[in-house]
Amino acid sequence: MVTSSQAIVTSQTQPSPSKPANHPCTHCKWLPRLTASTPSNTPQQERDTPMSTMTSKRKLSLDDILDHRAYERVREERRNEVIEVKRRRRLHLGTVVTVAFENRKTMLNQIQEMLRVERTVTDEGVMEELRAYNPMIPEPGQLCATLFIELTSEDQMREWLPKLVGIEKSLVIVLADGSKIRCVVDEQHAEGLTRETVTAAVHYVRFDFTPAQVETFAKGGVQLRCDLSNYLEAIELPDFTVTELLTDLRDDA
Repeated sequence: MVTSSQAIVTSQTQPSPSKPANHPCTHCKWLPRLTASTPSNTPQQERDTPMSTMTSKRKLSLDDILDHRAYERVREERRNEVIEVKRRRRLHLGTVVTVAFENRKTMLNQIQEMLRVERTVTDEGVMEELRAYNPMIPEPGQLCATLFIELTSEDQMREWLPKLVGIEKSLVIVLADGSKIRCVVDEQHAEGLTRETVTAAVHYVRFDFTPAQVETFAKGGVQLRCDLSNYLEAIELPDFTVTELLTDLRDDA
């Protein structure tokens, strides 16, 4: 777990410096329990109900993971692909915050890189990584993101980490019609990463959309805002990012 005393320097080609949480991963709980069936709703209820209640085919399994030798043969090609995917999904919000929207491809790369670094060879070890990272693959109607506070010196940490307490609850997606989707963080996860006087350098957040909000998102004019009083920032999502994130929000069928 990254602590508040550690600075984070992100890289497009290297794995994050730590797993999303100590295992069993604490942030697994902030994703809803999926069910195979969806309750019957009226048309209006269907428009107003988050989409993430269906069973997803997006999660990774042991069959998706290459062994070390096989991965080394395709690693350079895959890394180049992921760099481009991350470019379309990465937003710089103000001077020290970066928000990276995750998907199946970015998490597969993360897992393969972690297994490579840790020289993990057992199925049990691979399953541990899958349990840690699968919750960060968004279901239809969701966006999942890693929030990085990018600090490179002790002075910056002393300045910014106390100022940004609560930032993991302060990200809001604002649609063209003015509707807002605020990020969600599990209480246990939040308590583990943020104290009253200092925050952590990495957070994991989720945005839940209704079907109607997904279609409004598709029309563009989308902003990502931070409404923390010590860090009021906003950025409009480029069209290519909107297009990219729609692949997360819309059903695979």
